Amino acid sequence: MYIPLPKGLRVQESEISGQGLFTLMFLKKDTNLGVSHIIFNQGQHNQFPDEIIRTPLGGFVNHSDNPNCIKVKEGKRYYLKTIKDVIGGDELTVKYTFYSIKTESEKMQEELEPICPMSDE
Repeated sequence: MYIPLPKGLRVQESEISGQGLFTLMFLKKDTNLGVSHIIFNQGQHNQFPDEIIRTPLGGFVNHSDNPNCIKVKEGKRYYLKTIKDVIGGDELTVKYTFYSIKTESEKMQEELEPICPMSDE
């Protein structure tokens, strides 16, 4: 039987963003929570490069600059592992490394930049 999240974890509304991954119980530092991402190799004859696929565990964990978890790579899999003790009810977070995170000032700067440069023509 496939179980998308390990026992004691659940998805619920997050104050960080949308929905997040929360623990219902105390987790000790260095607890391996399971596979969060898988590197899927399309094969050398396929036109698509390798892709990183998120599992439900990796799909709901939110970003934090002060995370309580990290992703640990072993072969073609990434595991979510706690880097400090986490009490029941806390949201599990990682520092995103697969995606670029933009600060509020960077987002505002992008909004101010013109879509097309103006010319004198």
